[in-house]
Amino acid sequence: MAASRTILIAGAGIGGLVTGLALAKSGFRTEVFEQSARPEDQGAGIQLSPNAMHVLLALGLEEALRPHVVSAEYVRVRKARSGRELARVPLGLHAEQRYGAPYWMIHRGDLQKVLIEAARGNPDVALTLGSKVQDFVVHANGVTAQVRSGHTAKEERGIALIGADGLWSMLRTRLGHVDAPEFRRRTAWRATVPAKAVPWEFREPSVNLWLGRHAHLVHYPVRAGHLINIVAIVRDEEAAQPGWSNAGAREEIIARFRRSWAAGARNMVAAPEQWSKWSLYDRAPERQWSDGPITLIGDAAHSMLPFLAQGGAMAIEDAAVLAECLATSPEDPAKGMRRYETARYARTMRVQREARRNAAIYHASGVEAVLRNTVLRALRGKGLLRRYDWLYGWRSPTRETI
Repeated sequence: MAASRTILIAGAGIGGLVTGLALAKSGFRTEVFEQSARPEDQGAGIQLSPNAMHVLLALGLEEALRPHVVSAEYVRVRKARSGRELARVPLGLHAEQRYGAPYWMIHRGDLQKVLIEAARGNPDVALTLGSKVQDFVVHANGVTAQVRSGHTAKEERGIALIGADGLWSMLRTRLGHVDAPEFRRRTAWRATVPAKAVPWEFREPSVNLWLGRHAHLVHYPVRAGHLINIVAIVRDEEAAQPGWSNAGAREEIIARFRRSWAAGARNMVAAPEQWSKWSLYDRAPERQWSDGPITLIGDAAHSMLPFLAQGGAMAIEDAAVLAECLATSPEDPAKGMRRYETARYARTMRVQREARRNAAIYHASGVEAVLRNTVLRALRGKGLLRRYDWLYGWRSPTRETI
């Protein structure tokens, strides 16, 4: 592959790795730099909804992913106080037939490993761990990035640079976006437990969503059903230290769910011995993420709250659209990046807005909670799913339609 087709990527999370693979499929060579010295087997589970699965299947990852996933049959929405089911949203075969792709659940660590193995097996993707993109210079032939590995700095050249470096993106700041992420007064707690440690009904291949006052609880199986992923999101007035892996005191989260929660929910929260927590942030939508041959994807471009379970999916979609847009004008990356921004702005803005709206709905109390529960019962499962056709029914645009 000619050097003039090399694209640099800062960050080897889900978005950065999928971008590298998608660009390689579109005829580019990619160099992906990740500051962590080795991938860590941590993080919460992730729901791979059909819109994300279309991209992963198109990259040929089905066989590698399948041993690690659980295919979700339902989303079971429950009332916190009684545990009574408010709605059962059909997924499984119903969703696959409706949207053309499955709805899978997987541990982030497993997804990361599959993507890394795919990148290392692709001759047009070079993955370098323990290396951080610190700065860049734009010139007539593209971009030169300064990459630091330990005490050594070197220069890497490419026709474009993509920032997949997350919520606290250095590249975003370097592009002149000085707005800090806004703390949304909520903290997410996460843990995993062996499936055998929970009742049989909670081992079923479903997403369980409990809605309570100023809090909600989500749990579902991962690792081919051997682990249960648990996430509890509660209201908080003070932000924790930045990062995904702040230690959380077990007694604190148990106390949060002691009152007004059914025994099933309380037992799920009490099951893990260790918890991690992270504060939830997002930013207001912006129309411009790019400058010349440099752009952003995922949380670096459009951070969002997790109340639609779409943060990872949006990064995956970004990767597919960006690869198609760059392929339409390989000799002019800046033009392709403008197309990418145009193609992604309205959709990612809607997801950001709907995630904020869901935050209020999930954590409602009093009259608002009664109204929410009434609407959920009236819609029933299939009606509720239809309201997300716009989200799950997405397809990546082709080069002819961009």
